[in-house]
Amino acid sequence: MDLSTSVLGHRVTVPVCVAATAMQRMAHPLGETATARACQAVGTGMMLSSWATASIEEVAAAAPAGLRWLQLYAYKERRVTAALVRRAESCGYRGIFLTVDTPYLGRRRADVRNRFQLPPHLSLKNFSSSDLAFSSGKDFGEDSGLAVYVADAIDATVSWEDVKWLRALTSLPIVLKGILRADDAKEAVKLGVNGILVSNHGARQLDGVPATIDVLPEIVEAVEGKVEVFLDGGVRKGTDVLKALALGAKAVFVGRPVLWGLAYQGEEGAKEVLQMLKEEFRLAMALTGCRRVEEIDRTLIRRHPALFSRI
Repeated sequence: MDLSTSVLGHRVTVPVCVAATAMQRMAHPLGETATARACQAVGTGMMLSSWATASIEEVAAAAPAGLRWLQLYAYKERRVTAALVRRAESCGYRGIFLTVDTPYLGRRRADVRNRFQLPPHLSLKNFSSSDLAFSSGKDFGEDSGLAVYVADAIDATVSWEDVKWLRALTSLPIVLKGILRADDAKEAVKLGVNGILVSNHGARQLDGVPATIDVLPEIVEAVEGKVEVFLDGGVRKGTDVLKALALGAKAVFVGRPVLWGLAYQGEEGAKEVLQMLKEEFRLAMALTGCRRVEEIDRTLIRRHPALFSRI
């Protein structure tokens, strides 16, 4: 059986890649460098968060043969955003995933209750100033420190003009992360992006947001095969991967499960999570009669009327 596929022109051994999750050294001392090595060992790709606790350069050095992409926010100071792109280019990253669903941070009540901020020994390593590195030691009062950071640093006016700006800045493939509407997907294609990541930011931005698996088919239909479509959110089993591919995704991205593995046993734990998903996907393919990823199609999917809990 052949589980491999290509993502933005690069081969991966399984259509399960690692999503951008910030501040991974809160889960394990080696953080993003351990995750990068796990991805390299399994033969899949890693999307590095701009808010990583290991720098673009450190992650590249930790897994030099690995496939890496950079997740990007639109900072109010465009020179900050541009500098991140240039560093990614020089370190061999293979694409930019621009997050478009975070003009403001959603109301994350746990973060507010905990008055979240980074532990004093950690910082966002891609930035030199203490404010941008989220390590200034400021008192954020009763609020989440991350919410204050986003309000201060991230451009809430991000628009299609910023996508055009980024397209002119780099020749790397660009994927828009956070698209949930068909009309937005069509506009993105017009502007020359290379992919769409159907994402609801782990359902932490907008309460009641649709599940990405429910939105996926209309996005796939909207882009008419002109760009690759990916999915993240809720992928926990190999059958979840199979369903996403059957509905038109090129690959899926996983976040929380990799963090759980990382917290459990560092690089080996992250690798174990990826191997588990790979083997579960292999079994799902075998039991549905698919020998290659290209044989997975919508005939495998049966939709039932939505069921609602009654309280």
